[in-house]
Parts: sequence; structure tokens; C-alpha cells
Amino acid sequence: MTLDQLQPRRRAEIVAIDWAVLAPDEAKRLQALGIDEGARVAIAHRGVFGGRDPIALIIGRMTLAMRRSHAAAMTVREL
Repeated sequence: MTLDQLQPRRRAEIVAIDWAVLAPDEAKRLQALGIDEGARVAIAHRGVFGGRDPIALIIGRMTLAMRRSHAAAMTVREL
């Protein structure tokens, strides 16, 4: 399953990221924030409009906003 399909408050581990889908500067920013294979994450909540963007992602003690299209590039395994 991809990260954008994960249900809120469910914990998961990122097992693969399709970096080719992301722009190089966006990929670097996500990696600098700790988004990489092996990271443990959870969805805090989703946006309230149309496409449910952005997704509030919990990683460690940090919460960050992520585009749904970026989350769709990440394969996760539910814990």
C-alpha cells in the first residue's frame, strides 16, 4: 500500500520510495526531514477540501504537511 492510502493514526514503515516521481529539490527536502526507507510514520489527519490535501504526517516527534502526490510515491508496510 502507498502512504496516501494509510488510515489515520495507523503506524507504518516506509519500505520504498519512487524518487523519480518527485522533483529533485522536493526529494532532497523530504530526505532532510527524515523521510526515507525505514522511517516509521503515521497519518495525523488529512485536509478537508476536495483531494484531501495536504496530509499531516507524523515522523518521530515532528508533524509535517505533505502533498498527497508525494505520499503516493511511498510504499509502506503497516506495523
